[in-house]
Amino acid sequence: MLLEMKNISKSFGPVNALKDVSFTVKPAEIHGLLGENGAGKTTLMNVLAGTFAQDSGELVINGAPVPGMSPRKSASMKIRFIHQELSLCNDLRVYENMFLGAEFSHPGGFVKNKAELKRAQEALDYMNTGIDAAGLVGDLDTAQKQMVEIARALLFDSELIIMDEPTTALNAREIENLFVMMRRLRSQGVSFIYISHKMPEIFEICGAYTVLRDGAFIRTGKISDINEREATELLIGRSFTAARLKEHSAPPSGEVLFRAGKLCGTTFRDVSFDLRRGEVIVVTGLQGSGADELAMSLFGASPIKSGSLHAAGRPLNLKSIRHFMRSGVAMIPRNRKERGIVPDLSIRKNNSLAYYAAKHRRFFISGKEEHRRFMVNKAKLDIRAGSDTDPITSLSGGNQQKVILSKWLEIDADVYIMDNPTQGIDVGSKYAIYQLINQMAAAGKSVIVFSAEYQEIDQVADRCFVMYKGKVNAVLSRRDFSEIRIMEYSTGANREAQHETAV
Repeated sequence: MLLEMKNISKSFGPVNALKDVSFTVKPAEIHGLLGENGAGKTTLMNVLAGTFAQDSGELVINGAPVPGMSPRKSASMKIRFIHQELSLCNDLRVYENMFLGAEFSHPGGFVKNKAELKRAQEALDYMNTGIDAAGLVGDLDTAQKQMVEIARALLFDSELIIMDEPTTALNAREIENLFVMMRRLRSQGVSFIYISHKMPEIFEICGAYTVLRDGAFIRTGKISDINEREATELLIGRSFTAARLKEHSAPPSGEVLFRAGKLCGTTFRDVSFDLRRGEVIVVTGLQGSGADELAMSLFGASPIKSGSLHAAGRPLNLKSIRHFMRSGVAMIPRNRKERGIVPDLSIRKNNSLAYYAAKHRRFFISGKEEHRRFMVNKAKLDIRAGSDTDPITSLSGGNQQKVILSKWLEIDADVYIMDNPTQGIDVGSKYAIYQLINQMAAAGKSVIVFSAEYQEIDQVADRCFVMYKGKVNAVLSRRDFSEIRIMEYSTGANREAQHETAV
C-alpha cells in the first residue's frame, strides 16, 4: 500500500493541531513518526483512521483520492490503528475483544464463536504470546493486553498497521518478538507506521522517518542518514545532550521513611528493604518477575498475603489506600487509562483528585483553587494544554501522564512510588522527569521507581533491586550498575552460572 497524506490541517477550536502536514509511506516500509508530546502525531493518525475529519488536505491511497474517510472505510481499506491507550473490554474474552465490531456471523445473525476462537488463537500463537484466546481479558496484565491489541490487527490481513507506542508495557524479550513479527509481515508486503519516543527502537526497526513539531512537518528521510542525537534535536528543535544526571555516590544514610518486611503476594515473596530519606530505589525485572504486583502492593492496591509495611516508623493499614495517602505515601501508577485518569472529568479536576482524597477538609470545592493548583504544575512539568476545563482526554497521552504526576505532587508526600513514570513521554520530557525525581530526593523525599529501562535506572537510582521469579535476585549500588549485569540478574543467568560452577 502506498499512502500519501497531502497538506493536512486540523484544528480543535483555537488549537491548530496540524498545520499543512504532508506524509508518505511506501509499500512494505516501516516508517517512524517522531515528535514530542502534542506534536500532532496521534491527530494525524486519527485523520488517517477516519476518527477525525481533516479541515483541509487530501488522503491518497494507491494513487486514488479517498474522500470522507471514516473508521469503517479505513478498516475496509485494510488499515488498522493500534492505539497507545488500550481499548479492550475486561469483561469479554480475548477472542471476543479481537473480533469486536467485525464478528464472524451466520446468515441468521448468530456469531460463529468457534471460528473466531480458532482464528484468534492462530494470531496469538503467530506472535508467540502464550495467551489463551478463550480467557478473560480482565485476567491479563498490561503487557498481555498490549499483545492482544497487536494480535487484533493481524486478524484481517491488514496492509497498513499504525502502532502508537506499542512497547510501553513490553519487556525486552516481548519487544524482540514484536520486531521479528513486524519484519516477517514487512517481507509479505505489509507497511507500518511506528510511533515511539524510544530512539533505540526507532533506529532498530524503522527504515524511514518523519518528524513533526508543534503540528508542523519538519523533515522526512531515511533512518540510515541520521543518528539518534540528530533525530532528538529535530523533534525538540534545539541541541540536546543526554547528560548523566546522577554520578557515583554513596546511598543516603538518613532516617528510614518506608520499610517493607518479608512481603509476600501472589507473584512475589520475601521482599524486604529500607528506604531512607532522600534515597531513590529502582525496582526492575522482566515480565512475570513479580515487580508489577509488588508496585501495587506497596501502595495497598494489591493484596499482601503476609509481611508488613511501615511509613515513618508506623505500621500501614494494608487494606486502605487512603490511609497510605494520609501517612505520606503517594503512587503514580502504570496504565494511565485504567488506573491514572478519570476520562469523564476535566484536566483541573483530574489534577486535584489526590489532594481531595488526602488533604481537602472543606465542605465546598473552589474552582479558583483548582485552577491555581493546575497552573503551578503546568509550568513545573511543561504540560501542553489549552483550557484546564477541557476534558483530560483532549490531551495527548504524554501530557495526560504529566497531569497524573502533577496530581500526586499536590499531596506533598514523603514517599513516592512511581510505576513506569515516563510512559509515553518524549525524550526531552523524560529528562525533565528524571531531574524532578532527583530534585525531590535532594529535597528530602524518597522515591521508589519501577522501570525496565536501563537509562532510567542509571539516571535516578541510588540502588537497584533486580527481581527474578518473584524474588529479589540482586541489590546493586551505583558503582555496580551496568546494563549487562542487570540483564543477567533479570534473566537468572547468574543462577545458571552458579549451578554450572557447583556441578
